[in-house]
Amino acid sequence: MVQVNADYLKLKAGYLFPEISRRIQDFNSKNHNADLIRLGIGDVTEPLPLACREAMKRAIEEMGTESGFRGYGPEQGYLWLRESISKNDYLSRGCEISADEIFVSDGSKCDSSNILDILGKNNKIAVTDPVYPVYVDTNVMTGRTGEANANGEYLGLNYIPINSENNFEAQIPKEKFDLIYLCFPNNPTGAVATKEQLTSWVEYAKNNNALILFDAAYEAFIKDDSLPHSIYEIEGAKDCAIEFRSFSKNAGFTGTRCAFTVIPKSLKGKAGQEEVDLWSLWNRRQSTKFNGVSYIVQRGAEAVYSKEGQIQIEKLVGFYMDNAQIIKENLTSAGFEVFGANNAPYAWIKTPEKMSSWDFFDFLLEKANVVGTPGSGFGAAGEGYFRLSAFNSRANVEKAMQRIVEL
Repeated sequence: MVQVNADYLKLKAGYLFPEISRRIQDFNSKNHNADLIRLGIGDVTEPLPLACREAMKRAIEEMGTESGFRGYGPEQGYLWLRESISKNDYLSRGCEISADEIFVSDGSKCDSSNILDILGKNNKIAVTDPVYPVYVDTNVMTGRTGEANANGEYLGLNYIPINSENNFEAQIPKEKFDLIYLCFPNNPTGAVATKEQLTSWVEYAKNNNALILFDAAYEAFIKDDSLPHSIYEIEGAKDCAIEFRSFSKNAGFTGTRCAFTVIPKSLKGKAGQEEVDLWSLWNRRQSTKFNGVSYIVQRGAEAVYSKEGQIQIEKLVGFYMDNAQIIKENLTSAGFEVFGANNAPYAWIKTPEKMSSWDFFDFLLEKANVVGTPGSGFGAAGEGYFRLSAFNSRANVEKAMQRIVEL
């Protein structure tokens, strides 16, 4: 009989969002006429920007001609898209990131998982808690952890709590770690990192020869001009950080799939005593395991940086952030303690009357027909909290808030 990867058996439970889906299906089977409003999974709801749609239509027409047809594209992404990313997302902010250091992909979720392919299994790893579950689960799946304890914490991972007691600031560790996952604006808490805080992390990484995996998937939602959008705005970050970015939330590409990862050519690691550059390893990995994002989708992503695209993206991001404010203001006025939602599309809520996060999930589902995300699904420090997403229609957000407030 074929042997399986037994590391999958260490996973304490099903991935958070499938478990939410299971509970919703169970509820629907008993309540056929319920009008559910979903503010749980961070999936966008508004149409793709017109500039992106028109660019994709033109690309489809090109693909229907002999001269314009394209087959396999470059695994790293078409140069014209990488140059647009470099110019608009990095050089414009004073970050010396070249097009050659950008790898276009089909999602940050994939990249933040697949990056483990080029990293050794003996690294000492730190994650924030609560944390985007993919960081933890993929380390479990690839044999980098032991079993989970009663709180769902895995032996071999080190957890850095971020909560209201420390103002949701990830504290610099006193011990040495090799690999550190950071996500700001943070999913799920909506917390942000100042330039001073990121500077401290870069200094720590350089002093300890550590690598920071920096997830900036929500940078477009930052409205405070004093906050950095990229870790590369910090001097020295090119020597110690990989950055993940996505078109999913700012441009509505959750179903279209396009993202990118930045791996500076100055990044180094070790194979035994030999120094190796990470760019070459990732390029080799992508060339072997990935055939690139479709030409049509990349043309749509390029249109994000057009004049029309930028106007439409700003409007789209503003729409979701207005939703976030509606959530925060309504719940705060109703007596809830609400964090985030100022520079991120998530509201992080203290559960009332010391309810567990899953109990509060079931309570809102049954009493208000509103779906959110239980904080404990993001880690032990998420217990007692609950995440609501701003990604939905204005009518649904307002209706959901009315239902919750009336409870």
